[in-house]
Amino acid sequence: MAEISSLREIAASVRSRKSLAVDHVEYALSRCEASQNSLNAFTYIDRDRALRAAAAIDAEIAAGKTVGSLAGVPVAIKDIIDHKGWPNSYGSGQPAVFPSRSATCISRLEAAGAVIVGRTGLHEFAFGFSSENHWHGAVRNPWDLRCSPGGSSGGSASAVAAGLVPVSLGTDTGGSVRVPAALCGIVGLKVTHGRVPLRGVFPLASPLDTVGPLGRSVTDVAAVYEAIAGDDPRDPWSVPRKVDKIGPPADLKNITIGIPDPWGSRPVVPEQRIAFDAWIEALRVAGVDVLHIDIPELGPSQLIQDGIYFEAAHVHRERWQQDPNQYGPEVRDRIKMAMQVTSGQYLKALESRRATRAATLRAFQTVDVLATPTVASLQKRIGNTEVDVLGEKVPYAKAKSMFTNMVNHIGFPALALPLSGISLPPPSVQLIGKEWSETRLLEIGMAMEKEGLTVTQQPPYWQPEQIDYDPAKNE
Repeated sequence: MAEISSLREIAASVRSRKSLAVDHVEYALSRCEASQNSLNAFTYIDRDRALRAAAAIDAEIAAGKTVGSLAGVPVAIKDIIDHKGWPNSYGSGQPAVFPSRSATCISRLEAAGAVIVGRTGLHEFAFGFSSENHWHGAVRNPWDLRCSPGGSSGGSASAVAAGLVPVSLGTDTGGSVRVPAALCGIVGLKVTHGRVPLRGVFPLASPLDTVGPLGRSVTDVAAVYEAIAGDDPRDPWSVPRKVDKIGPPADLKNITIGIPDPWGSRPVVPEQRIAFDAWIEALRVAGVDVLHIDIPELGPSQLIQDGIYFEAAHVHRERWQQDPNQYGPEVRDRIKMAMQVTSGQYLKALESRRATRAATLRAFQTVDVLATPTVASLQKRIGNTEVDVLGEKVPYAKAKSMFTNMVNHIGFPALALPLSGISLPPPSVQLIGKEWSETRLLEIGMAMEKEGLTVTQQPPYWQPEQIDYDPAKNE
């Protein structure tokens, strides 16, 4: 069948019986399976179960029943989110768990008619930014198979960028949706903490964890967001707050964007800085009011790491005490460092979070959104621990997270959007909204997409038929 790339096109076609969910799911499955040797985006694909789910949707529609907004849409989910009866590995080397019930976000996806086709690879226990997994192998980037797709939701981003599925789910604790979205040239949404229930999602740092969609357009990401957002009384982190319906694209002439200094001006690779500056100028031409705002509290701080490490140590303490060697080398080193963070350091981190949050809220009295580059470096070679930023060797995790991790600590939503540019992958911009402003943030993103200020491109060289890809011969 001919590919229909848009989520909304697939769902509309299936609901109107112009096409069958089974055909869309079969097409996605064939591409997912054919890509595994080159991308390694999945830890698990269940063809039979996915096709049965798709057939059930077709049967409901044939019987005249109403099916939801994601009818027949193939979706991939990060292998740290529970799906009833499917193995959940957490990206670890330990035996997979077979949950007896699905995470709230998965139940909501399926209730909307989505079909889960597989579980995507990630950084072990979501504790990292490369998705180079010691146990399951490195996930690869369709823009350059020698490179990481970022992490920790690397498989979710790789699958979408490669056109295997139109949308996927990831988790974001310090940038784990937005970083791979940026490195794979797609759209990724980090929600306000408490907006999407965490029930059934293995934690990294629960006070910071979020679940969010990745897609090839803001419109598609918005559709998944509408399906999964909202209160779950069974989830202790969920907030009983109304989810506003997403309207048409915003009027850019009524938007004020703030560039937070000095945070937004931190060193980035030239292709990212050139594209970001050109995008700012294009915004001004389009009638957007752009202001530079001084928010020194958003600068780098050791307290960011102290906060997340203390919370991660709490999650892993019992496993760690049983046997530290059950973790892969990189994550083992991180957890060892996490175990050394004291309660006093953690309290200082919490104090810093509150102060930074307050300073950012004051900034939102004068702007609608804040904007920064999404990452400081657009590529990371698999196996390398550092990246080059303006001639300086920088730890890859620092370069990937310097614009994203603070957003989790203040709890606000953010949207990663691809820009036009000559680099592979293309540059990316991060829009940050005030808490609970996902609807407005997505409407602004849709407006930028409509006006061509952001654009999603296809990786020019990758094809799923590259089944004979040999990393050793292509480095």
